[in-house]
Amino acid sequence: MKDLYGFKFVKEVDVSEINSKVILYRHIKTGTELMSVINDDENKVFGVTFRTPPSDSTGLPHIMEHSVLCGSRKYPVKEPFVELVKGSLNTFLNAFTYPDKTCYPVASTNLQDFYNLVDVYLDAVFYPLITPQTLMQEGWHYELNNLDDELSFKGVVFNEMKGAYSSPDDILGDESQMQLMPDTAYGYQSGGDPDCIPDLTYEKFKNFHETFYHPSNAKIFFYGDDDPEKRLQLVNEYLQYFEPIQVNSLPALQTEFSKPLRKIIPYDSGEETENSKAYLTVNWLLPEGTNPELVLSLGILEHVLLGTPASPLRKILIESGLGEDVVGRGLSDETRQMAFSTGMRGIETKNLDHVESLILTALERITEEGIDPKTIEASINTIEFSLRENNTGPYPRGLIVMLRTLSTWLYDRDPISPLAFQKPLDEIKSKLSDGSFRFENLIREYLIDNQHRVTVILTPDAAIGAQRVENEKNRLKQAQFNFSQEKLEQIIRDTLDLKKRQETPDSPEALATIPMLGKDDLDQSIKALPLQIMQKEPATILFHDLFTSQILYVDLGFNLSPLSPEQLPFMRLFMRAMLEMGTQKESFVELIQHIGRETGGIHHSLYTSEKAKQNGSIAYLFLRSKVMVNKISALLSILSDILQIPNFSDKERFRQILLEEKSGMEAGLIPSGHRVVNNRLKSQYSTSAWMTEQMSGVDYLFFIRSLINQFDQEWERISTTFEEIKNSLFNQNNLIVNVTIDQPHWDSVQNEINQFVQDLPKSLVSNQSWIQKSQLINEGLMVPSQVNFVGKGGDLYSLGYKDHGSMNVILQYLRSTWLWEKVRVQGGAYGGFCIFDRLSGIFTFLSYRDPNLLSTLENYDLTAQFLKNFELSESELTKSIIGAIGELDAYQLPDAKGYTSMVRYILGITDEDRQKFRDELLSTSESDFRHLAKILEELNKQASVVVLGSSENITKVNQENQLFSETRKVL
Repeated sequence: MKDLYGFKFVKEVDVSEINSKVILYRHIKTGTELMSVINDDENKVFGVTFRTPPSDSTGLPHIMEHSVLCGSRKYPVKEPFVELVKGSLNTFLNAFTYPDKTCYPVASTNLQDFYNLVDVYLDAVFYPLITPQTLMQEGWHYELNNLDDELSFKGVVFNEMKGAYSSPDDILGDESQMQLMPDTAYGYQSGGDPDCIPDLTYEKFKNFHETFYHPSNAKIFFYGDDDPEKRLQLVNEYLQYFEPIQVNSLPALQTEFSKPLRKIIPYDSGEETENSKAYLTVNWLLPEGTNPELVLSLGILEHVLLGTPASPLRKILIESGLGEDVVGRGLSDETRQMAFSTGMRGIETKNLDHVESLILTALERITEEGIDPKTIEASINTIEFSLRENNTGPYPRGLIVMLRTLSTWLYDRDPISPLAFQKPLDEIKSKLSDGSFRFENLIREYLIDNQHRVTVILTPDAAIGAQRVENEKNRLKQAQFNFSQEKLEQIIRDTLDLKKRQETPDSPEALATIPMLGKDDLDQSIKALPLQIMQKEPATILFHDLFTSQILYVDLGFNLSPLSPEQLPFMRLFMRAMLEMGTQKESFVELIQHIGRETGGIHHSLYTSEKAKQNGSIAYLFLRSKVMVNKISALLSILSDILQIPNFSDKERFRQILLEEKSGMEAGLIPSGHRVVNNRLKSQYSTSAWMTEQMSGVDYLFFIRSLINQFDQEWERISTTFEEIKNSLFNQNNLIVNVTIDQPHWDSVQNEINQFVQDLPKSLVSNQSWIQKSQLINEGLMVPSQVNFVGKGGDLYSLGYKDHGSMNVILQYLRSTWLWEKVRVQGGAYGGFCIFDRLSGIFTFLSYRDPNLLSTLENYDLTAQFLKNFELSESELTKSIIGAIGELDAYQLPDAKGYTSMVRYILGITDEDRQKFRDELLSTSESDFRHLAKILEELNKQASVVVLGSSENITKVNQENQLFSETRKVL
């Protein structure tokens, strides 16, 4: 290879594991390193990453991540990021702050769109505007409108991190890392501690960019089927104007501890503490990840110890009854030195010492007694299957490849080694076979005998939430008292100036700088997915002819219509019991080992929805599985046992599942507050959403708690109910089989799948009635949180709205203009958006990590007026159409395509329906916006409100406004 466009060729490697050629370059002038991954993946990825070690907990790296995307030299609009969201076909567009790095990745399957994204991001990171007002908006600022008002803090990251500090799991994970490496950059909170964020000055902010956002400190990554030489040309156009500098950004190594340490931290448990529990992790610092074989070995060891309910360490912890669930990040290899963390949540404070001791003695016991070879075999197969499949879900494969390379590349080590897994995997297998390697030895060396250990404990504190609020008020009062009148008047001017800037639209000239596609660049026709209906009775069998690299994807769907409403809340517990309590042939440990050894995994999911054309509602239980096609017999045998001879008799094992389920539900409430609120709202209007609420929402959480409280008395009813559910559901007449693989391999497995179906029970199916008429209420759900999740919505179809493709365009526009500006930019929430479920007709407004409540609801209500009066330019309309098409045509991997095709079949959505919807979307006009405005005006009068937030906020609002007809404490 030759030097090109200012880049010096370093090396080229064919990496068969990702079917790619990888070329490394170094920019001759600046020293910037560039990795070029060349393959036939149409989902192209670009990323630029900087080492950004924090020197305090003001959240500087995080605030900078937000800020560089707020206008640049070449693209001087307020929010280039938002303009791209509006009018791009991107398959990924975001940025991430890690403890020691900040990543800016983009992806698209459209080549011109990809180049547009690359150019905007390069200009953003190297030439951002980052004015004082940028820091005020994205980081923090004092807000004051009049001298008589009380001073307050505002800022997007400030409120985002208030939300993070409301989640004990987030606090536990961050503190575990920070306490393990206190003398390094990892000892600080890179995201920002809300108590420290207001200490950040503009001078430090500006200096941080000048220091760390330089090409000499950058790693640049390309992946996909675009022109490899063009990559170098595009980047060199930016790098050629910089001079090289020395950037001291490599995080220091932590000095080894001479003895284990312990740190106790209080967390906000809400108003009552009698039922509140503690959290604990034990954390070990490990070596640098310089040895690929060691890194992979430790990854397998993590899975061996903790990866499944049958894993020995996890099993010992759960069976102890000392806590409700296992927590901890396991192996962390995304910092310079690796770490291992495990522990429990839901611990009574009197048992904290017992849990810490149990973890250490369990490791000793596992090492002395030895690990079951079947467990090791299952873990190795699971890890190997995952590496070969490279299934990255909704994320582009190239993005995950980039993040893997950074686990070494960021620390000036070989970036290709994390991708080339075959050699170290073969070495591990070979050494296991000849006895020269034992996982037990890893446990002793890196855990038992490792004195660099920290135990982190979170203890419940009912007063700390109110104390934080009081501390912030006192800090603001003291600042207001100390400021001169001249300073306060300056704050008022700054507040007004910022609001004016936020409310002033970008000029047409500035907006014209953002590169965008035209409507002519859009596909006018839908992308059809392959679907063959092999049979409809007694079971429906669907086949999707897609290339899957010899991996067979099998989904078994069972219609829940035979169940009574009283049985629905049992469904998640029933599914876990099926996969985690064993069968009449195998104990739950043996079953899980069997699944791990022979397959790529079996997992369960629930799917609920209204049907197309308002033809009622559906709910399905899915068992989703994957296997190498030559092991189809083993998979079907396991599935047959799970369905036909499950073992529901192990009372104590089920008690553990129940406690884990409760703990997991509670831990997810605040991090996913907007989802909780959205479904809670929808459940007042939609039968399928009501079912979701029964099976996985707040109602389900209360159901679990009642089962736990009455467990011994309820056990017989539970096991009987499970048998009844099994007998009602697992029936050929109630089954849909969904298979995704290419035609030749389908031909080889079809007979076995047909036989599997024929061997299932067959009887008449009796469907139950699920019609649920909920009372429409405004509800306040109280949790210990410093921020709110505010929802409002209702049924548009009952107001006369007819489903139309223009809705997707209007949603795209509202999210990226009105709601972005009012709820996020001006309101300081981390997110504000609206969602329309076109199958049910339910329209919802939602906010995420929101410091406000009433003002957010007011902005929701003003949406109709905005749509009625705003001026819609042709370019803005085109952008929103492009963005909506990009969302509609989201990139999918083969298994997701097969599943999506099946869902459309179940819902009754035809390709003709989809094409009609697309045609409507592409022909959206201003009149569609005005029409929706009238509908939303009607919605304002009768919409329901659901808010998840602190009891203080909800109580105060109710006292002053009588907003909520019902309030309930959820945590």
